[in-house]
Amino acid sequence: QVRLVESGGGLVQPGGSLRLSCAASGNVVSIDAMGWYRQAPGKERELVAAMSNGGSTNYADSVKGRFTISRDNAKNTMALQMNSLKPEDTAVYYCYARSRYSVMTWGQGTQVRVSS
Repeated sequence: QVRLVESGGGLVQPGGSLRLSCAASGNVVSIDAMGWYRQAPGKERELVAAMSNGGSTNYADSVKGRFTISRDNAKNTMALQMNSLKPEDTAVYYCYARSRYSVMTWGQGTQVRVSS
């Protein structure tokens, strides 16, 4: 079983930056990919960024060039660097880990609010 703990959300002004972190523990050797989803009020959860164990990345079009996903496999951590934040980035952000058996584990979520 994998456990995920997120940190780093908060309130930031438009144009500002935030860095989200996700620490994995437990059966981390089973993890095949990790990433971030977000869910804004009244909207469906959407994929923001993902990274495979091999380092391949995938980003939502809305965040390309502004967000960067990274992983430190030695420390079992993942980060999402978010720059040039916009009000439409406001959402609860969830980290996830997908096992090689396609089992998804979710973090508890962290609120990001972009507002002046």
